[in-house]
Amino acid sequence: MQALIEVILPVFLVIGLGYVLVWRKFLNDSAIDGIMKFAQQVAVPALLFNALAHIDLSTGFDPKLLLSFYAGAATCFTIGLLGARYAFNRSWEDSVAIGFCALFSNSVLLGLAITQQAYGTGDALAGNYAIIALHSPFCYGLGITVMELVRAREAGTSMARLPATVLKAMFSNVLIIAITLGFLLNISGAVIPATFQSALDMLVRTALPTALFALGGVLYRYRPEGDLRVIFFVCALSLLLHPLITFAAASWSGVPEAGMRSAVLTAAMAPGVNVYIFASLYQRAQRVAASAVLIATGLSVFTAWFWLSVLP
Repeated sequence: MQALIEVILPVFLVIGLGYVLVWRKFLNDSAIDGIMKFAQQVAVPALLFNALAHIDLSTGFDPKLLLSFYAGAATCFTIGLLGARYAFNRSWEDSVAIGFCALFSNSVLLGLAITQQAYGTGDALAGNYAIIALHSPFCYGLGITVMELVRAREAGTSMARLPATVLKAMFSNVLIIAITLGFLLNISGAVIPATFQSALDMLVRTALPTALFALGGVLYRYRPEGDLRVIFFVCALSLLLHPLITFAAASWSGVPEAGMRSAVLTAAMAPGVNVYIFASLYQRAQRVAASAVLIATGLSVFTAWFWLSVLP
């Protein structure tokens, strides 16, 4: 109960405030879109750039931690894709979008926020930042590649343009650009001048609160529509199977305590808003994606609570 009150509840109160203010018409969609745009394209990229510029690459990027998390993510994507196709009789393109819903955890707005609230900053978040650094490249790379393969197969077109399509989609993402620049600065050993670092720190402090608030406003637009069986299938993969695989793999491979917490808590988070963006990009399974984000975000209160009570 203490974990729920002290760790999880503050995060969801900020999300809930955004939801209520839009519901009661205090803020309109354009205001929330502006806040979300600031969070996603300015504040959160600043947070990731700053984190990757200063992280200890020798300790943060533990291959066992990353393998544990991404083995779970890839397994859920595969089961989601095949389950949607063969158990729910969706088209191959719909099935890829549904698999992507089970693949893309909300690693920043929920995973990072809850881990920080529970365990503090600094070394406690090194595993989170390592996961986040590879998250968009891995998930978008996998999702776009499989979707383009499916579309090319059905259309009977050449695969020669596939690498360029995947790279263009990935490196037009501002989060990936910020992560890449942070890596390069870290490797170069260059130091950010104090004045610029102070300004960057100010932006970083706004990232999670504004993003969580905007997430609440955005979630108000989503409705639990579409095939509820598919939606709860996605929720089960995202909230139950992914953290279970991650926990088992991390325990077996001997991931250190802090890394274990980061990996499992991130794996236990709901699908991120990016799954709806991916579904909209290809005009496939949009209602399932939107509803899965809404319902799983609510259910993640309980999965986060459970794992906080299990993890050291």
